[in-house]
Amino acid sequence: MKVVIIGGVAGGATAAARIRRLDEKAEIIILERSGFVSYANCGLPYYIGGLIKDEHELTLQTPETLWSRYRIEVRTLHEAVSIDREKKEVAIKKLETDEEYRESYDKLILAPGAVPIIPDIPGINDSRIYTLRTIEDALHIKNGVDYNDIMSAVVIGGGFIGLEAAENLWSLGIHITLVDAADQVLPQFDRDMAGFVHSHLKENGFDLRLNRTVSGFESVEEGIIVNLDNGDVIETDMVLMAIGITPESGLAKAAGLELGGRGAIKVNRHMQTSDPDIYAVGDAVEIKSFVTGKRTSVPLAGPANKQGRIAADNIAGYDSRYKGASGTSIIKIYDLTAASTGLNEKWAKELDIPYEKVILSPPSHAAYYPGAHLMTMKVLFNINTWKIIGAQVIGYDGVDKRIDVLAAVMQSGGDIVTLKDIDLAYAPPFSSAKDPINMVGYISENVLTGKVKLFYCEDIAKLKDREDIQRIDVRTEEEHSSGKIDGFDRLIPIDELRDRINELDIEKPVYIVCQSGLRSYIASRILAQEGFDCYSFAGGYRFYECFRKDRFDKEGQLDCGVYI
Repeated sequence: MKVVIIGGVAGGATAAARIRRLDEKAEIIILERSGFVSYANCGLPYYIGGLIKDEHELTLQTPETLWSRYRIEVRTLHEAVSIDREKKEVAIKKLETDEEYRESYDKLILAPGAVPIIPDIPGINDSRIYTLRTIEDALHIKNGVDYNDIMSAVVIGGGFIGLEAAENLWSLGIHITLVDAADQVLPQFDRDMAGFVHSHLKENGFDLRLNRTVSGFESVEEGIIVNLDNGDVIETDMVLMAIGITPESGLAKAAGLELGGRGAIKVNRHMQTSDPDIYAVGDAVEIKSFVTGKRTSVPLAGPANKQGRIAADNIAGYDSRYKGASGTSIIKIYDLTAASTGLNEKWAKELDIPYEKVILSPPSHAAYYPGAHLMTMKVLFNINTWKIIGAQVIGYDGVDKRIDVLAAVMQSGGDIVTLKDIDLAYAPPFSSAKDPINMVGYISENVLTGKVKLFYCEDIAKLKDREDIQRIDVRTEEEHSSGKIDGFDRLIPIDELRDRINELDIEKPVYIVCQSGLRSYIASRILAQEGFDCYSFAGGYRFYECFRKDRFDKEGQLDCGVYI
């Protein structure tokens, strides 16, 4: 059997190695358009910033090592230009000589990846405008930075690549202006959660320009001028375009293969295209969302590697099936970590999924042990099925393990209340006896069983002028005087509530605020058992303050009680 693989990065290289492990006799050829194979795209920003010193550390394998260990033939700087499905041949160009030839195949795997989106605007071809997708791109940027007096950079796009590249350029002493057409960075997150990231970027000196698009560029002797749609003009030394990627599916389209949404290659659960002898994997394919069951694109390294393995299994005669992806992802932004999985609120609403959410701010580990920092967790679940449909976690420590547990439970089909029963490792330096994951389960159970009713940031404006309700703040006088939510002027500290309960009108609903959501929950339980209709503010004043001002206090008060 002869297998030709177009694209030799995550999905393609994984498929090749897996085929060899399953079939020692197969002839395997990888065609890679760039000069490198089996490299770590995700490490490119850190090479630019100097955290990764040697470019060779980015390559997991080389053509030589793939041949010596696996007998896989790798042809770099070879571009597949067309596919003849009837003859089962690929037309190939040698990029160094422009010579063309044809290669036959029994099975073909398409792993071409994706390409950066480049807008058609004036001045876009200036040599000081970069993209970051390949090792060659990273080398180009690093050379530009190392051999020029780069003092400032404009990064256009606030996704993973934009933020990671911006941070690494900043680490070289370069002033960063970040421009994004949306009202937030990181579209995987809800706007209220993204506010923590905005605050952190500003604290580190970023000039953040949201709700702004670039109308064009102008070349000047001193650098390049970036013109924004609102008339603002930014003069800078370099520009990085990171507004997104698009599936590189032109080869598949020209060959008559079926495409799905956004032009991605349509595949079945065996990673087969509409031609049973052609498979496709990685950023170029359309797959099933594990959460919704709908077709989508998830351009991440984890799914690409899994898909490569599954395609290889099926080519070798094994029944292997891809179950979909939930889009679990994580990013480091200086010392802050932001992670998400599944749907955010915007996507859940677009899909008309009935959901509820819980928001909490637990410490990363036992509060009495040094070094504990607050993290913010937001978890969405389907009201009808109780299944987790998405989660977002932002903080300074322990974020990765919490998002991974949530993703694992979501993909295993467990409902949100099962989180309260998960037996997780505990010692004071690592967690709390009631881990934040358990806390999500406790709060959700309280919500679903009617022990607490929540209200949210988006409800505040509607409550402000209502005369048929009561609004109370149960924090301390010191906390209240340092900042309060509009309309919540009435202060009854939690420890005084039982003695002052007669100050409240039992005929009017009570909306309760505290710092993190714990004390308002306790107050709700006190009042509910006295016959009051109570609502606790999810996330507390700390969450609201960030939502309102994009301000994040990493040394914020550790309000570390439990919700039970």
